[in-house]
Amino acid sequence: MPRSRPPSSRSWRPAWSRSYSHTDAWDAYFGEKYNHGTWMRRAIEEGLVDVDHSIEVGLRGSIYEADDWTGLRTELGLEYLTTEDIFRLGPAAVAAAIRDRVGDRPAFISFDIDVVDPAYAPGTGTPEAGGPSAHDLLAILRALTGIDFVGFDVVEVIPAYDPAGQTATLAANLAYEMLSLVALRRAGR
Repeated sequence: MPRSRPPSSRSWRPAWSRSYSHTDAWDAYFGEKYNHGTWMRRAIEEGLVDVDHSIEVGLRGSIYEADDWTGLRTELGLEYLTTEDIFRLGPAAVAAAIRDRVGDRPAFISFDIDVVDPAYAPGTGTPEAGGPSAHDLLAILRALTGIDFVGFDVVEVIPAYDPAGQTATLAANLAYEMLSLVALRRAGR
């Protein structure tokens, strides 16, 4: 959540494009209100997220109640696409949905490596089988030109679980592509 808080000199309430297999928007996780499974809800409650222009992409992880995903829309006002939506729509349409949702708002893109199928990125603490390939997610990311990204991150890469380095390699490529999106926008392309 600290990266969601504004620098003291400016107003800050960006849209978020999150690629995650888990919502991270539970009210409590293992009985705790503040942890890695609740931070998105806390950020929304604090008014740090422009939910009207934010979207979660790639959900497929464990759910504990029937409304874990639907509650994102009904309770928090947050749009989402599941992994099955990614497969059904394809990378170009998913990127278009993200661009449509974010619109002209400043945006923060957050990429949890567990959204990628563990066959392509095993070095994470919460792997979820059945996810999109590295190719699919790079294609989505590369199609996000024109969005005013004001920040980004790649999270949940654990080198101890990545002996061949393939997860770290993918994470570095994702970060490079995110930097490229900012450079392209600044260059007017």
